[in-house]
Amino acid sequence: MSTEPATTEPDEPGDRTGGTPDAGTPEAEGTPGDQGTAAAAATDDSAPEDGENTEDGENAQDAGAAADAAAGAESADGASDLSEAQAELAAQKLERERIERRKAEKKEPITAGAKLSGTAADLLAAVRAVEGGQKPSATVFAEPEPAPRRPAPEPVRRPEPVAAPVAAAPSGETLGAVRAVLAEGGAPKTLAPQVAEALGEGAGDRLREDPWQLLRVAGVRPEQADGFARALLGAECGPDDERRGRAVTVWLLEQAAVAGHTALEVPALTAALAQRAVPDPDEAVQGAVAEGEALIFQDALDDAPPVAAATDAEDDEEEPERPVRVLVGLERYALAEESLADGLARIVNSLPKDGTTDWASAAASAPRPAAELIRAVAGDGLVLHTGGEAARAEPAALVAAARALGLRAYAATHSADGRRRFAALLDAAGTGGAAPGDAGAGGSAVVTVGGLLAGAEGPGRDTEGAFALDLLVVLDAPQLDVETAAVLVESLPDGARLVLSGDPGVLWSAGPGRVFGDLLAARACPQVSSRTPDPGPLGELVSGIGIGELNQVEAPGKEVVIVPVRDAGEAVHRTVQLVVDSVPRAFGIPAEQVQVITPGHGGAAGTRALNAALKERLNPGPGRFGGFDPGDRVVHSPVPGRATPGRVVKADAEGLHLECAGDAVVVPKERVETAVRHGWALTAHQAVGHRWPAAVVVLPGDAGAALSRPWVYTAFSRAERHLSVVHGVEQTLPRAVAEVPAKPRTTRLPALLKAQVPPAG
Repeated sequence: MSTEPATTEPDEPGDRTGGTPDAGTPEAEGTPGDQGTAAAAATDDSAPEDGENTEDGENAQDAGAAADAAAGAESADGASDLSEAQAELAAQKLERERIERRKAEKKEPITAGAKLSGTAADLLAAVRAVEGGQKPSATVFAEPEPAPRRPAPEPVRRPEPVAAPVAAAPSGETLGAVRAVLAEGGAPKTLAPQVAEALGEGAGDRLREDPWQLLRVAGVRPEQADGFARALLGAECGPDDERRGRAVTVWLLEQAAVAGHTALEVPALTAALAQRAVPDPDEAVQGAVAEGEALIFQDALDDAPPVAAATDAEDDEEEPERPVRVLVGLERYALAEESLADGLARIVNSLPKDGTTDWASAAASAPRPAAELIRAVAGDGLVLHTGGEAARAEPAALVAAARALGLRAYAATHSADGRRRFAALLDAAGTGGAAPGDAGAGGSAVVTVGGLLAGAEGPGRDTEGAFALDLLVVLDAPQLDVETAAVLVESLPDGARLVLSGDPGVLWSAGPGRVFGDLLAARACPQVSSRTPDPGPLGELVSGIGIGELNQVEAPGKEVVIVPVRDAGEAVHRTVQLVVDSVPRAFGIPAEQVQVITPGHGGAAGTRALNAALKERLNPGPGRFGGFDPGDRVVHSPVPGRATPGRVVKADAEGLHLECAGDAVVVPKERVETAVRHGWALTAHQAVGHRWPAAVVVLPGDAGAALSRPWVYTAFSRAERHLSVVHGVEQTLPRAVAEVPAKPRTTRLPALLKAQVPPAG
């Protein structure tokens, strides 16, 4: 491992780029769950980071911009990427509504004898006939004739992408009423569209009656809502107002979701409420539950010893009480976790036992590392597969083998770049990625998760609305949040097989939940751990980080280079020098294929400072359209948690025209500020799911608090051929790798799975 690139030239006068920190400290990187425990996450003042389209340290000052960042899906105007994002959000909404209806139907009482038909109704009639002394119909007890076998319905081919329905814009009268209330309370009138969207018709009256409803707008903080309430209510406003207690409770649960939790334990929530000056936190929680704004759960703690209750002598034989933990969560995440657990149990239990597929021959003819995975899939409906980048060849061999057996097998990746890389592996495995009947690129065996859910990619759905497939392999499984996973699993048909494959060392999903980690911990299905290591010095370095060791590796070809720096200004200067000159000249990798990764957006060496310096050298211009010029490297985030690198093509009255992974995307003018950033430098969470020929990881001296083992693992593993580390954190880096694992996330999925799926083996 080199400590200085041999090709680095002396500093050039005027080439050093400095700057002052605009947030004091770098923004916390990694998954939201890496930023604190349940209580700390609930009280964390930072806004969503990375894929969330808002910036730490800024949302408290500019609530309007932060609210715009979390507004709903952008308008559909024919751009495929926008339509896909909207369709995915609409699909998730429809799926949640269907789940709610199903759960409501389960709770409805069934009147005796009602809702019966067919054989059940005949049996009831026979019983009543016998009771009345009459002879029952002979057909009731006769053996039914076998029903003719119905041919399998022809799967519906993939429909053309359809723009998701856009919610009706608030009426002018509603917006006017909201603006009047906001002005009266001293809040920015620019918040009116977000308030009207959150509160619906009559938003002005609702906001006047309960000023703390302003917290429903993303980016608004309790202290801002308190000031707004004081201006409206005057002397009636106080911290003990029950409306305030309920609103702050819901706000804390939303902030916990941003940090990755699907629920909070009651002690953590009440402690956070007390820190927010809520006089009676317990009453506030009870009020939120009573109003239906939150749900309360009790999960048994199976790993805790039973607690013997104090009983009289005659009650000694009673079983001791089992300890439970009491959780509070928002309904949307509760429904998603319950739906996900139900769907996974269905996948496990609905595997057909016909034995007609010759999996044994497929395993015998497959490469040895993939044979174990194929045998596991042959016997179980749900299988987990873990491994690094090189291990992706094993699920590729599985998909190729399944297609050779005549099965409708597909793979779904987190990003378009992952789709490209996995398609290349399928080609190497002997399949072009298309099955009989597939048409064009849309019929490829490799899709993105977003495209599959939106109907823009993949096999389409059958007549019952399920995916027309027999096997689905989901790559980058750690990036599945609980809502996306629930919609994905609910869309699988009975009898389909599901393989979740991914590297457990990378950062978790940007959205709430820890689906892949929870499934690994629950041991509810077979787990196949790949023994295929990533090659070369880079693979050796990343493998060591995965087990908490930052090893010095031999890099004869300068695959890994350490560039020490003294301060943030020098870090920016050396980063620009590496991207523009050193790496292209030494390794023949053009600057557009070198990706800079840094812990956060703010600070003197955050993405904003680095992107400004890199733009000045690589594509100088006035930023004629929202700070962007044709040729700028950008990252587009159509929905929170998904970042797609791209390039600016042009700008016109329609908006900013981008080229992202080969697709043309048009971002409307009003969405540019919140959905597009410059992309020469990214955070690790924006970079997850992508790889580049070369990566420059920047670690300024003030970045130590943001570092963790998953962050370092993710950042260092983005490089395919060369990694430069601009190193200014000294011993903080090895200490973070050895001592700072991923922060836990509070979820209910393990308990829900344990109740439905027994541990495997």
